[in-house]
Amino acid sequence: MSAPTSISDTSFQPSASNDAVARHNAVVLAAAMALGGSSPAIVVSLGGLVGQALATNKELATLPVSLLNLGLALGTVPAAMLMRKAGRRIGYMVGAGIGLSGGCLAAFGIASYSFVLFCLGTLIIGSYGSFNQSYRFAATDSASNAFKAKAISWVMTGGLVAGIIGPQTVIWTRDAVPAAPFAGAFLGQATLAFLSMIVVSFLRPAPVSVASTSCGGRPLGQILRQPRFIVAAVTGLVSYSLMTFMMTAAPLAMIGCGHPVGAAALGIQWHILAMFGPSFFTGRLISRYGKARVTATGLVLIALSAIVGLSGITIAHFWISLVLLGLGWNLGFIGATAMVTDCYRPEERAKVQAANDFLIFGSVALASFSSGKLLNAGGWETVTWMVFPPVLVALVLLAWQQRTKGIVPA
Repeated sequence: MSAPTSISDTSFQPSASNDAVARHNAVVLAAAMALGGSSPAIVVSLGGLVGQALATNKELATLPVSLLNLGLALGTVPAAMLMRKAGRRIGYMVGAGIGLSGGCLAAFGIASYSFVLFCLGTLIIGSYGSFNQSYRFAATDSASNAFKAKAISWVMTGGLVAGIIGPQTVIWTRDAVPAAPFAGAFLGQATLAFLSMIVVSFLRPAPVSVASTSCGGRPLGQILRQPRFIVAAVTGLVSYSLMTFMMTAAPLAMIGCGHPVGAAALGIQWHILAMFGPSFFTGRLISRYGKARVTATGLVLIALSAIVGLSGITIAHFWISLVLLGLGWNLGFIGATAMVTDCYRPEERAKVQAANDFLIFGSVALASFSSGKLLNAGGWETVTWMVFPPVLVALVLLAWQQRTKGIVPA
């Protein structure tokens, strides 16, 4: 295997004829996403249920899921720093090792009836997710401008497989440890993280363009104040936060409405399939219609998801709402990610990507925390009504961007 390359050790100008490494790495990262991307599905499907069983205060039932997202937010900057120093391949192998340890600790927490240990396990699994979330940026490291959106989409298709692997892991392993229900699913998650460690070892060093090792580009504050970055970050933040906000509450809401655990797990499975299934063609849609239009379409679909959620509480209503939510997330988040790649120079990418993900996943953690409390206080209807104001704000920003020349290239 080749030695890892840091993001500032090779001069390279990406072009369509030099996309071979980008294509190879996109395939490897898609496979890693299929394995690592199953972790959130497992935690979301079971975190609230295990929380209800272990927590003395039932208002804290969704805390394990919230800590998953908090761990993701807290891990973004350390993950970026590690990969800047050691390279993508080593960084992702370390991340997978973190995911393995988190799964084992969560399983031990269940077996020992310790809510604290279980929560610590999901927090660690979340920090593993901070590595996985950067796969979409890693795929663009040496990609030409024409291939960037497609590279992101290729990686995100791995989540389609994760949408099957995660829920099926829950279904097939939740009773594997008879004395500790659901512990087997987290041991399964740890096994998937170990397999991911093997997969990412096949990453190739990506030749990248760089100014110099002594020049980090513009100050981060200057980059973050760009109107085009603000629009990209806000739309990505809204897309991901609202998806998490509704997805966190949905399984508990289904159980509360009298639907079985299996139906809730399958609802999450269909949701995750909808999240990643469109990735086969999202890149083409962006190339044809532009980033802003695709992102706006995603936001509209998220609003439609809330409308369906308000219209009934049958299994069909929950599933349709979750599918629309997943579709909206895909278009909104991939479109926003593509917009972020327009905002930085090659030597600036590590700090801008980390800042973008910290903003997004910090907000996601807050959304997850508030979701459980709102569900407990006001029910599923209150959760769905809260979707509309952020969507409106994001759509207004996108409309302003389209009307203002030169803010964000299409």
